Amino acid sequence: MQEYAPSKINLFLDVIRKREDGYHDLGTIFQTIDAGDTVSAELRDDGVVTLEYNEPQNYPKESDLVYKAALALKAYAVDQVAGSANDPQERARRERLGADLFLEKVMPLGAGLGGGSADAAATLRLLSRLWNLNFEAPVLEEIGAKLGADVPFLVRGGTAFAEGIGERLTFMDPLELAAGEVLLVATPLDAVPTKDAYAGVPKSGLDRWERYKQEFAAHFGPGGAPSQTAALSAPSQTAAISAPSQTAAISAQSQAVALSAQSLSEFITFNAFETSVFPKHPLVAEMKAKFLELGAKCALMSGSGASVFGIFASRADAEAAAQAMKSISRYQAITKFWHKN
Repeated sequence: MQEYAPSKINLFLDVIRKREDGYHDLGTIFQTIDAGDTVSAELRDDGVVTLEYNEPQNYPKESDLVYKAALALKAYAVDQVAGSANDPQERARRERLGADLFLEKVMPLGAGLGGGSADAAATLRLLSRLWNLNFEAPVLEEIGAKLGADVPFLVRGGTAFAEGIGERLTFMDPLELAAGEVLLVATPLDAVPTKDAYAGVPKSGLDRWERYKQEFAAHFGPGGAPSQTAALSAPSQTAAISAPSQTAAISAQSQAVALSAQSLSEFITFNAFETSVFPKHPLVAEMKAKFLELGAKCALMSGSGASVFGIFASRADAEAAAQAMKSISRYQAITKFWHKN
């Protein structure tokens, strides 16, 4: 059994204030994209969880969010049936739950694309099915929130306003790029430590975020109803640059949003972390400038960096830009927005 783990970009990101607990309140728009890792699992009944990779990783598996997600889900499942009033056989079954996990890792680390959080979210969905727990999305989001701020959004994916540290979500009707347009994502030969991004980042207060949120919602439509958690299949179109373009079937509702998305580039305008990241990581700034120089309708750093994304009018334009930036990139993907059909 396997589960696709679509990553994310931030279409807008503002840092509102630093809280007394040391965290920062943010205002952002999350958007999942059709580029990500794949998590596979085989059932064990001895309570053991193992994790293997397609390529060796430079960290212990115990620190991997995939491994942590598996243990967190099992702990929640066991606690749910704890107590004498519950079925002791079901509790015993849940205590024996285990899995051999395999992570097909393609997304870069330290990239601002939420790859690790997406892997955790995919693991929660996958094991909820494999272990016959069948938890709904809100339960998986609750578990995911303890693993990372991006995980609750990535449990469902699509398009959403996110506030607080990223855990307060308002899902919207999913966005599609306009006909013919494609998304290019590139990660430079650099990685941005989170401390570098937050050091010196300006705190704007609420005004800019509230104004932007109202304008965005007015232009692209109201938030949609929460959807149930379901299996996410690996995409028929790979995120690799060499993959052929394929047009996904979209609903009438999504088509309406796609038509208005012709002006989406006008709303991809701001990431507060660029102010703190660009002076310390000039290659990231250079990459954003290259995007615009090479014809992107818009370009923005994603998250706290180091990846940059841009929308191009055609696949040919995006391919030419990717080739021009190949020498300064450690990862590239020509792709599209992703949402659950």
